[in-house]
Amino acid sequence: MTDTNGTVQTDKSKIACFTGHRIIGGAEIKQLQENLENTLNDLIEKGVFSYLSGGAIGFDTLAAQYVLRAREENPNIKLIMALPCHEQESRWRESDKKAYFSLLDNADKIIYVSEQPYFNGCMEKRNQYLTENSGVCVAYMTHGRSGTSQTVRMARERGLTVINLAENIKE
Repeated sequence: MTDTNGTVQTDKSKIACFTGHRIIGGAEIKQLQENLENTLNDLIEKGVFSYLSGGAIGFDTLAAQYVLRAREENPNIKLIMALPCHEQESRWRESDKKAYFSLLDNADKIIYVSEQPYFNGCMEKRNQYLTENSGVCVAYMTHGRSGTSQTVRMARERGLTVINLAENIKE
């Protein structure tokens, strides 16, 4: 990771990653957006300026878009796309591809965790990368038995601070 001076950022407490479900309930979106914005503001105030996104549809995309908005006000903020493989978007809808490529065009750095196209296990490898290179994990997790829950479990095992934005959504 690089810091605002372009030097290597080794303090993982100043790096946050995102993980979340691909499908976000329509009734939850407004509260989730508010929670995400408040959390990002809090993290920025604490000096967290580097953000890792896995680039998936849903929460990953939403969180990365908020990072780019925050960067407009604070150029020290960096968006790093940590992608599981090449062509992860190959089967996505055109609107999702458009949002994805916009994120890639605006990211400060793109990292492919694997140089291969999609393969069984590439998402787990990406999740491992996210948690190994962060000190904070911002999640949107409403249920277990998913890639999101796997990433949160990895984050907790590694001692990351985990912030689950779903816990603050009123039904």
